[in-house]
Amino acid sequence: MRKRPKEPAAPAERHETVRQEIIFLLAGQTLSARDISVEVRISEREVYEHLDHIQRTVVLRELHLVTTPAECKKCGFLFRKRERLKKPGKCPVCRGEAIKDPLFTISVPKNYSS
Repeated sequence: MRKRPKEPAAPAERHETVRQEIIFLLAGQTLSARDISVEVRISEREVYEHLDHIQRTVVLRELHLVTTPAECKKCGFLFRKRERLKKPGKCPVCRGEAIKDPLFTISVPKNYSS
């Protein structure tokens, strides 16, 4: 017996772009890339790509993407100087792989009106 081919999954209906959704989420709270991927329903890899673009473009709106650096759970090393947004693979001090995710938020000036 032949199986019918699966119909392609319909993408989620969106009224805003993915980047607009991420900016809106981060303006009110601090989240990790994993949290953002769950809320916006995209992969974590895509979140990092969008965050990289958002980091460069929010400056035009007088906003700022604030990153709380990743931290090694074993020795407490903070990745302060890291420019990449992705979570590092290993700690340079203890070589531990248990690392807390970096957190992201968008700071909004008090006199800001969109």
